[in-house]
Amino acid sequence: MKRSNEIIEIPIEDIVANPDQPRQIFDEEGIQELSESIKAFGVLQPISVRQVENKYELIMGERRLRASRTAGLNAVPAIVIDSSTTASAFMALIENLQRVDLNFVEEAEGFRRLIEEHEMSQKDVAARVGKNQSTISNKLRILKLSPKVRDKIVHSGLSERHARALLKLEDEALHEKVIDQVIKNELTVKKTEELVQTYLTLNEPKKKKNIRGVFNYKIYINTLKQAYQAIKDTGLNAEFDQSDKGDHIEVVVRIPKDKSN
Repeated sequence: MKRSNEIIEIPIEDIVANPDQPRQIFDEEGIQELSESIKAFGVLQPISVRQVENKYELIMGERRLRASRTAGLNAVPAIVIDSSTTASAFMALIENLQRVDLNFVEEAEGFRRLIEEHEMSQKDVAARVGKNQSTISNKLRILKLSPKVRDKIVHSGLSERHARALLKLEDEALHEKVIDQVIKNELTVKKTEELVQTYLTLNEPKKKKNIRGVFNYKIYINTLKQAYQAIKDTGLNAEFDQSDKGDHIEVVVRIPKDKSN
């Protein structure tokens, strides 16, 4: 093995993956473009590794390493860093954060691993990555969604705010139902929040009122309107009519049997 912090050529076959690499999704087209550049000009910036027994564990430079493999290189320039496992995990995470290479789910997973596997507090992580503790806490909440729902959100190009809107719903099956509607109808964050609120209203337990004076028909009208909007958001061409009949309010919702109508 070579001295720490010295730039050396390391056989690619001797480099192993960083288990704390936060990024899981890579742009294959971008890797191919970088590969063509490496074929023409070589690897201009060395990767960073640390010594692990008779191998080198990658710390920073995942894209460069992948592109070098694609370009057919047998070895890459690397700086060998004397680093602990925790420091290695932080460097891998911070590199990706600074390059804005992570989606918000990968970012949350990176923070979770630092906390769980390296016995750090949210406060410690926040201080090391330069973020508020509340930011770390909010990102970790995203992981309460099932992996299936998180994958749908990421691969559909939806935002972190879309994901956070779902957290108001406690039912995991409902998470999937709502996100499918959001994706199908290309709902904005605001429309997603409104859809979630509709489900919350429809599913909240009914409270019996013993005092007639507290009854307000407008609350029930608004609930019906929210339910109607939820139907519209599914793509059905429903109609809503409301009329004051003097001693009562008449509400009519027309739902076509055939979605094509």
